[in-house]
Amino acid sequence: MSADPHYQATEEAHTGPIKNPKQLLLAVFFSFIAPILIIVGLVAYVVSGTKPAGTAEGENMALYGVSKESRDKEVADRLKKVGAIEIRDANRPLTAGEAVFKAQCVACHGAPGIPGAPHLNDAAAWGPRIGQGYATLLEHALKGKGAMPPQGGGDFEDLEIGRAVVYMANAGGAKFPVPDRPAAAAPAEGASGAAPAASAPASSASAPAAEASTAAAPAK
Repeated sequence: MSADPHYQATEEAHTGPIKNPKQLLLAVFFSFIAPILIIVGLVAYVVSGTKPAGTAEGENMALYGVSKESRDKEVADRLKKVGAIEIRDANRPLTAGEAVFKAQCVACHGAPGIPGAPHLNDAAAWGPRIGQGYATLLEHALKGKGAMPPQGGGDFEDLEIGRAVVYMANAGGAKFPVPDRPAAAAPAEGASGAAPAASAPASSASAPAAEASTAAAPAK
């Protein structure tokens, strides 16, 4: 006996599209869970736009291949002080050239030193440099030349760096005098004593003039 087609159509219309548990789970997922996931994704997208600048900067640095160390160095260079004020005692004894050499120059100019730098007691290397004169050698030491960085502005005065230059150059055959501070000018005693000496004859000369005027006055 065949089923009634009209009865089957009516039954299907009453049962609805969900016919098994699998379809029920899919319906629940797309009705509730999918919108929640969409909302969570939108919130995460909005929050990501307000994350700290350092995180975004780090991602940009990684994107363009910039390391954190190079970035920190660049920032430090930008924040470096333009100038500095250094107060030193002008009356303290100057450090000897040998002591300055051992403290600041021996790493490059001592033994074995570095290639290209004139080493101590190496007359052949110092010969052409000595011919340039002490003033030129001192300028190169203070401001730097080639691979040698500037030595001025450190723990020693420029004059003490000059003493180290003279120490090394003289060890290589030069005869430079050891630089020293200029001697303080002594006060001129003759100038201070000249005023009283000049005033004394003037006062003594005024006495005879007074006596002469007294003698010339008529007696009463």
